[in-house]
Amino acid sequence: MAEPIRLLHFADIHIGMENYGRIDPATGVNQRVLDFVRRLVEVVDHAIDNDADCVLFAGDAFKTRDPNPTYQREFARQIRRLSRREIPTVLLIGNHDTPIVEKRATSMDIFGVLDVPHVIVANTEMLHRIETRHGLLQLATIPWPQRSRLMQSDDTRGLSIDALDLALEAKVIEQIQALERELTPDAPAILAGHFTVSDAVYGSERQVMIGRDTTIRTSAFTSGAWDYVALGHIHKHQDVTKGGYPAVVYSGSLERIDFGEEREAKGFVWIEATPKTTSWRFVPVQVRTFMTIAIDVTDAGDEPTEAVLREIEKYDATDAIVRVRVKMLQSQETQLRTRDVEDALVAAHMIAGIAKDVQREVRSRIGLESAEALTPPQLLVHYLHSKIKSQEEIDELAALAREIMEQNA
Repeated sequence: MAEPIRLLHFADIHIGMENYGRIDPATGVNQRVLDFVRRLVEVVDHAIDNDADCVLFAGDAFKTRDPNPTYQREFARQIRRLSRREIPTVLLIGNHDTPIVEKRATSMDIFGVLDVPHVIVANTEMLHRIETRHGLLQLATIPWPQRSRLMQSDDTRGLSIDALDLALEAKVIEQIQALERELTPDAPAILAGHFTVSDAVYGSERQVMIGRDTTIRTSAFTSGAWDYVALGHIHKHQDVTKGGYPAVVYSGSLERIDFGEEREAKGFVWIEATPKTTSWRFVPVQVRTFMTIAIDVTDAGDEPTEAVLREIEKYDATDAIVRVRVKMLQSQETQLRTRDVEDALVAAHMIAGIAKDVQREVRSRIGLESAEALTPPQLLVHYLHSKIKSQEEIDELAALAREIMEQNA
């Protein structure tokens, strides 16, 4: 039996994310940007060290559609490493790689213009037949579906947004079926796409998403033609088919963006592809730790700071992005020494915030247990008593109020 084709699938690097970072003095680059670059280096190291036959990047290299030259340089350095090792590398175009104007170049097109050896820029719906060291790989690519291309056709003019969404989904499904007809049974068939599948679970990507989303029903991939479906766009790693064949897999993003991804593993997928028996596994990378320290000090009396510091001692916050949430009584609010809390977290990469959840005393502003039973004039008198001590002034204001009420009755 022939050896399987070893394919590495990753996506959604988003180089350029700078939240929770500072400028690194040695490089002049934001420290969080360097985190994302380091994850990309891990991916390329794994591909080289494990003799990958092919590397598939499923879209979204940068945070923005027009990345600055420094970020482009860092991405290109890693792609060059794969090229020099003669590892076929497919760069699928994602929504963050796609310009607003259809005819403009994508951030990936430079690799095609320079004809970088062993690099394929997948900017169109196409079946690529790639000769690898372990045989032929059939890799079909569907880049981010551009709504503007569909809207140019005569039969979509005047359609509502919802109708356009359905038309765009139908167009993508039609493209998938057309690619299926080009397949041969003697080589593994991989479909790569950058879009949302209907049964997928979203992550934090909605906060950085560019362009209106496109959703494709999961059944579009289960005809039996494909051995694996490699997806980008959603940051949460998942197998949408939950063990079905073919696996429809989002590799997920390579680095955590915010606290919404605090507990999510990040990484890439290693695939061993053979016709009808393809297998895969998720490979985690060494991401930056996001850490929430939550503590209830309502029973700590006059020493809320000491209670918080004791809780912090239970955590290893070294190089982590940390936020502290303290539940406290109103009487303790001024007793929390935030400077001491910050000093206790000096080893952290960054303190994202120290939030006080103050349990304020609830009291009636007019001293009533059942205000619903009183008339508006009676309520007003009770309110005035809570604000004014002079009975003479209360009587005068109450009389004026009654006069206004009677005039408007």
